[in-house]
Amino acid sequence: MNTATQDTVPDNLELTRLARASATELSQLLRERPESDRAHIKLDGADLVLPRQALVLLRDLLTEMAQGNAVTILPTHAEVTTQEAANMLNVSRPHLVKLLEEGVIPFTRVGTHRRIRLQDLLAYKRQQEEASEVALQELADQAQDLGMGY
Repeated sequence: MNTATQDTVPDNLELTRLARASATELSQLLRERPESDRAHIKLDGADLVLPRQALVLLRDLLTEMAQGNAVTILPTHAEVTTQEAANMLNVSRPHLVKLLEEGVIPFTRVGTHRRIRLQDLLAYKRQQEEASEVALQELADQAQDLGMGY
């Protein structure tokens, strides 16, 4: 039985505010101390030392929480299913399977199931985002050249 009261469990609005404030403060600290490669933190009387990469990850996590987004953390060597990969790319599973079969994204088979390394999927996603940015910039430049008022 859940015995927590409303006073002990913060609501979503309070969590969002707390995450936003924490992300802002952590971002500022990281900016002010770019040479620092670790942080000393005191938590319930225990002293912890965290690497800078963990702080950057924590800041990113807090930023997503502040925006109301759910976050999943996976190691980059993890493998995902075709449905998980399709969801991450925001495409249909059949379209993703087509990309896999064309060799655009590497994959392995486990029995009859395809598995995609998260690292390969994220590299493909980055390439697509970069290509989109280049195309968008070309369109913006073309609109400027044509005097379309953009």
